[in-house]
Amino acid sequence: IDDQFIKYLKEGLDRVYQRGKTNPFLNGIPFIWCSNNLVSALVTQCHLYYELTKDPTYLPMEASLRDWLFGCNIWGTSMIIDFPKEGISPKDPHSSFTVVGNMQISGGLVDGPVYTSIYNKLAGITLFREDQFKEFQSNVAVYHDDYGDYSTDEPTMDGTASLTYYLSALQKVGQCSIDKKNIIYERGGIVRTDTAKKEIHLVFTGHEFADGIKKVREVLKKHRIKGAFFFTGDFYRNPKFKSEIESLKKDGNYLGAHSDSHLLYASWSNRDSTLVTKEEFTNDLKNNYEEMQKFGINKKDAKYFLPPFEWYNDEISNWCKEIGLTLVNFTPGTYSNADWTYPDMGKQYLSNDTIFQKILNYEKRDPNGLNGFILLTHPGTDPRRLDKFYNKLDELIKVLQKEGYSFTLLSDAMK
Repeated sequence: IDDQFIKYLKEGLDRVYQRGKTNPFLNGIPFIWCSNNLVSALVTQCHLYYELTKDPTYLPMEASLRDWLFGCNIWGTSMIIDFPKEGISPKDPHSSFTVVGNMQISGGLVDGPVYTSIYNKLAGITLFREDQFKEFQSNVAVYHDDYGDYSTDEPTMDGTASLTYYLSALQKVGQCSIDKKNIIYERGGIVRTDTAKKEIHLVFTGHEFADGIKKVREVLKKHRIKGAFFFTGDFYRNPKFKSEIESLKKDGNYLGAHSDSHLLYASWSNRDSTLVTKEEFTNDLKNNYEEMQKFGINKKDAKYFLPPFEWYNDEISNWCKEIGLTLVNFTPGTYSNADWTYPDMGKQYLSNDTIFQKILNYEKRDPNGLNGFILLTHPGTDPRRLDKFYNKLDELIKVLQKEGYSFTLLSDAMK
């Protein structure tokens, strides 16, 4: 990078810094139309400047302006539509999609505050509801979350695009240490570990059935393999399963949570539609961990969580992070998780031989084979399924070991 470019970058940043250094928000951005676009642009420049020079001078301003967009501002509101959903954020933006079409346009960055002197001269502005920020408006600047205010509450494509780049850069920084392990994510959940290592992680989920749990435990012990078992609260509290759970723990397997009562978190037809409230989600998980505690399993030792039905969305992943959990799920592609199906389900049913072959076919087809694979099966299934895949586990392990794979504990791969 040319030194002259860095010089110009620093000069621009310093001018804004000098303008804002005496106010508590370190905000030297002028409140002209689309002021949030300027905030988005400036935090991006702060980030790039630090990446190029490692000069920390403007990091406090970057943090303050970033916080400004997320609610640390005069009006105490996020400037991103519907983010956070349960906090204070724009809900009534100046957009015909919202007002006429009744469509959500979540994620858009709105114009942001303008000088009061500008606002007072604008024609055609009418607030359609009481100003929720009335006590925070001033002779300096105003902001309204109201469809009628086209000057401060209209989502902008350019500002949103700019902010998307910046937040993506932050995500990269936040996941830097773990991304070096070639970990793969889907909707915020980890679905595959290091694709450069010839390691497979066996995981098992249980809610109602445990007819094969003894068989699974014996096979794992035979091959000196430790697996990760994610059980619901209903499973943990079932007295019929108590001795086997204790044996799994004694053998050194990972025991984790799978929800308390096997809730469906997201719609099958519209995955972005969350079917539970945050309170329902957290209370259900709290009950799950309370049952685990009875087996001496502390939450701090069981921070990896596999969702019920192996089905979730970004919102669920975020809720997990907020309560200190890391969401994990099976690696898609082999259909090993379909070992719960039974013949009455018609085409949805997959036999043991079909699943076995699909696993081997995937191993040959994927350039990374089964490296870092989270292979999920069930230690018990509906009685209507007569061919139990856990009876094929021993054979599967032998075949994959001959191909050079080792079986490691999922939680160890995250360290």
